[in-house]
Amino acid sequence: MQGQSGYINMPSAVVEKDGTFSMGYSYDQPYSSLWVSTTALPFLQLTGRYVGITGVQGFEGAANGYGSEYGRNKDKVVDAKLQLLPEGHWMPALAVGATDLLGTQLFKGRYIVATKTFGPARNIEVSVGSGSPRPDGLFAGARWSSLGVPGLSLVAEYDANDYKNDYRADRTAAGERSAGPVLGLEYRWGWLGAQIARHRDHFSANAYVSIPFSEREFLPKLLEPAPFQPKNAPARVSAAEWQKDTRHGAQLVQALAKQNFRNIRVELDSGTLRLTLTNNRISNLGRAVGRATRTALAFAPRGTRSIHVTYTRLEQPVVTYEFFDLQRLTDYLTGLVSREAFLHTVLVRYSTPADKVADDQAGLVAAMREDGSALGVRVNHEGEMVQLRSEDREANKFKVAPRASFFFNDPSGALRYELAAVSNYDKRLGEGLYFNSSFKLSLLENISGVTQASNSELPHVRSDIAEYKRGSRFKINRALLNKYMTLDERLYARVSGGLYEEMYRGVGGQVLYLPKDTRWAADLTVDALEQRGFKGLFDKRDYRTVTALGAMHYRLPYDITVTARAGRFLAKDEGVRLEFKRRLRSGVEIGAWYTKTNGNDITSPGTPSDPYNDKGIFLSVPLNIMLLSDTQSTAGFAISPWTRDVGQMVASPGDLYEIMEDVRRDLVTVDGLGNFAERKDEQNHPGVNPALRTMPSPWPEFRWRVEQSVSTSPTLPQWAKGTMLAGGAVLAGAALDKPVDRFVSKHQGTRAMDAWGDVGTAMPAVLAGAAAGAVAFGDSRMQNIGLISLQSIGASAGMSMLTKRIVGRTRPGEAQGACGCTFSRSDKRSDTSFPSNHAAVAFAAVTPFAQEYDAPWLYGLAAVGSLGRVADRKHWVSDVVAGGVVGYAIGSWLWQAQRDNSRSQFAVMPGAKSLSASWNTAY
Repeated sequence: MQGQSGYINMPSAVVEKDGTFSMGYSYDQPYSSLWVSTTALPFLQLTGRYVGITGVQGFEGAANGYGSEYGRNKDKVVDAKLQLLPEGHWMPALAVGATDLLGTQLFKGRYIVATKTFGPARNIEVSVGSGSPRPDGLFAGARWSSLGVPGLSLVAEYDANDYKNDYRADRTAAGERSAGPVLGLEYRWGWLGAQIARHRDHFSANAYVSIPFSEREFLPKLLEPAPFQPKNAPARVSAAEWQKDTRHGAQLVQALAKQNFRNIRVELDSGTLRLTLTNNRISNLGRAVGRATRTALAFAPRGTRSIHVTYTRLEQPVVTYEFFDLQRLTDYLTGLVSREAFLHTVLVRYSTPADKVADDQAGLVAAMREDGSALGVRVNHEGEMVQLRSEDREANKFKVAPRASFFFNDPSGALRYELAAVSNYDKRLGEGLYFNSSFKLSLLENISGVTQASNSELPHVRSDIAEYKRGSRFKINRALLNKYMTLDERLYARVSGGLYEEMYRGVGGQVLYLPKDTRWAADLTVDALEQRGFKGLFDKRDYRTVTALGAMHYRLPYDITVTARAGRFLAKDEGVRLEFKRRLRSGVEIGAWYTKTNGNDITSPGTPSDPYNDKGIFLSVPLNIMLLSDTQSTAGFAISPWTRDVGQMVASPGDLYEIMEDVRRDLVTVDGLGNFAERKDEQNHPGVNPALRTMPSPWPEFRWRVEQSVSTSPTLPQWAKGTMLAGGAVLAGAALDKPVDRFVSKHQGTRAMDAWGDVGTAMPAVLAGAAAGAVAFGDSRMQNIGLISLQSIGASAGMSMLTKRIVGRTRPGEAQGACGCTFSRSDKRSDTSFPSNHAAVAFAAVTPFAQEYDAPWLYGLAAVGSLGRVADRKHWVSDVVAGGVVGYAIGSWLWQAQRDNSRSQFAVMPGAKSLSASWNTAY
């Protein structure tokens, strides 16, 4: 009923198949739920519910009829289930879950549950669990699946929810319900499912659709045009004839344009046929380049020795394919040689600016004389039901199509909608220079009926959305110039100016860097903005700002991309926005974002003690998985709990990372060829159908590190010597405790002391971040040392916190007791002074790097930062010395134990008439 895998109202330890997206509607009085659920990771199921409560008004008791049109109470709920252990031969599956993680938490609960299947056909499933406060106590569930009627199941459970404690239960049917057994009947047919259940005194029902987004596509490409056939090419001519008569190049351009290639440039240079182009329809890079190469091979003049194809985005060169053996290329395209044999004759690499063919090619000019771009109505084209469209070979495009928008949870009405006709016009003005525009005519809407004014105390950068929606029926949503540039290999830039979006206009730019290490990328975006007026034409408001956001994008296993943006947002607040998204095999992307800034949004839904932070989830679906022909079009939505002003960004005129992301992903997948030849015998090849990039089990590596650390632990004499040295250092520091604290107390509040204290507070986080950066971006040696550093940090922090509780020393500035000594006991057992946790972490972080790279100056960096805690009167000198000793000792021990983590051997062995080489590596 809640969208999670389980029985009726009770959960199981099962999670749906990886990548499954489900949505449905259930009713179990007094609750109705419109829900969506997804298995975001193979072991993590997330659910969002929009729960209505019959019998309770949404805004009852509000003055002046506020919210009277809202109807019954509705609440947004987010649930999560984490499967800790999958089911084994003997062991059951084990999962923990949490309900109503955010917001009002009317249905908050936690549970743990175990599930086991039985029977020869494993068609019996039993679960037992416990929760609090919802479900409340022990619960159980069982499912019997019929073997004679596939898809039909009988379910039963002991419902342990204490409904009488639910929100306003005394005024709803929940107050009449009690825990007890429930029986149900369910049926699954393909993607569809339904369930009906009998409770003690009522029935409940649930219906849903489950879409397996882990599959590559749902429909065969029956309407996909075939690749270019060589029999349709004209008779081949010599290179001299090609150069003399521009019609030969024009014929190649026309053949490519008919296959939806755009921005086509062709050049014959000393036996090399060079092409620069893009394709706005074909979704796979390798497949697009394969079709272009097949066509170029058919038109290439006699004597051509090689073909170079440079694939572009907005005329910026991204990837270059060089084919050196045209006979081998022909054999591969016709299925005569294997992919492995063909790979020796092709080079796939990042493009440089020199790879791009210039605009002034005669063949192009001749081809452009017969453009053939016609305006016409298209039905069911690239995912649009109907559209009026025209597009030429230079990607100049005009389109008119219907659009629908929905808004939830305004007090004056739970659902608001807008139906509109949207027109887009994009015009190429020069190399990399485009005019992009969008116009909207609202046809039918009820958003203008919104009455609630924004209560935000921040500049109203987004929360006045209702004013914009009712400002005018006709609006210019976008009208701007975009200039795209390639500064160097893997370095791109954009400069923009004009009307960015419905709310803002301005000027700005972006720079994107794509390193050869394909795990990460970085960009910087700066925009000077002015808020547009409500009418949506050229009117304006008084608000102006400059936003500046630096972004780091990093790819993890399971095709997860983490993006961290830091800088200045629209409301002039500064902070960080974290984005997580997972790409499934189908190309569907599921993600979420969370923003933390200094905006301090304390008005409802925020409070002074818990300011609101912007957050939400999003889904992007490539339409090609559901169409009979290929397309790059996508459909998507994003949902945020509230429309607020904190942590907001302007809509990008053309985000460079999004533009380059898919091309780069295809480039680095296996051999970069993708579905290049479109051969039937290769559809299961890893390059065509890549396997999921999963995370290897960490346990073998973890076990090795533990074994190494234990085997090299200090001996008893070493322990004794180390203890004596550490004790002497701490006693020497204790002698300085009072003199130093008296000096610091006299100068406390000065700019120098305050700055030093800030350094001391931030140093552990900075050093831990540096260690994590070494793991993420370093070579194998630095990654190993970074991992040792992180282990040292964790172990030192644990040792330090344990010692704090045992010693219980008061901090400087606290009451020292009758003796006036610095080692008096503190009542705050969790926040005592000895030793300094900051010092322990700082020295633990730097010690492995200092010893591995012979860099003793790192100890000085840790010492200066640690003494900042003394300058801030948070610790005594002896606390810092003790913490430093703990961090140094643990860091040294783990470095000695784990520094040699190569476990990779390369050997060359000469023989009498042979030379052999071997490489062994262990993972």
